[in-house]
Amino acid sequence: MSVWSRIVELAARAFDPEADPPEFNEECAPRPNDVGFTAAVIGLAAKMSKADGVTSEAEIAAAAQVFRPPPGEEEHFRRAFMLAQQTVLGFDSYAKQIGRKYRARPCLLEDVLDGLFHIAGADGSITPAELDYLEEVAAHFGFSELEYRRIKATNLGPDAGDPYAILGLLPGATMEEVRHAWRRMAAENHPDRMLQRGAPPEFVEIAREKTAAINAAYAKIREELSANAK
Repeated sequence: MSVWSRIVELAARAFDPEADPPEFNEECAPRPNDVGFTAAVIGLAAKMSKADGVTSEAEIAAAAQVFRPPPGEEEHFRRAFMLAQQTVLGFDSYAKQIGRKYRARPCLLEDVLDGLFHIAGADGSITPAELDYLEEVAAHFGFSELEYRRIKATNLGPDAGDPYAILGLLPGATMEEVRHAWRRMAAENHPDRMLQRGAPPEFVEIAREKTAAINAAYAKIREELSANAK
């Protein structure tokens, strides 16, 4: 039985506000059959897709890309996603559960946020309501304002924010600080590194996009600092 079948089978408990919180595994990257973690992340994604009042088919399709249910289980996944939207349990409950368990493993928490950004932008734009939702989820995950600023900038692209934000820096940083931040972030977000640290294969494309944004930000700052030095 797949994780999606099990989530649907246990949906009354997994998304019941009076039920016990889902159980999580100890590993940074949850095992494929970790129903508790998967249910909580689906809950976050489903709640986010309704943050602006409308859930589009594009967002549901993007969620399927992120979670990638196996062939034949697509309908189980859709039912789980729609069921999570209907529960009265708030998204903050899911975010706090995941944040408490994995706060010492920010790589996994950032992967979850990357997936949520991907789903939010699937219909062509990310609304202010969705951005507010994502910022609150990040806070429950334990990310600082500067860390969230960086994550937001790398997901929305270099044109959506200043290049310093993408590298997790404040304007005025030295070239040495910029170079150090670029090398660290490029290494942490390299697609091969994502797989090595246990991230799901479906996040490799997101990692490629983030790496492109990181490299573009570095190039822009380097160009600006070189021009100012003349």
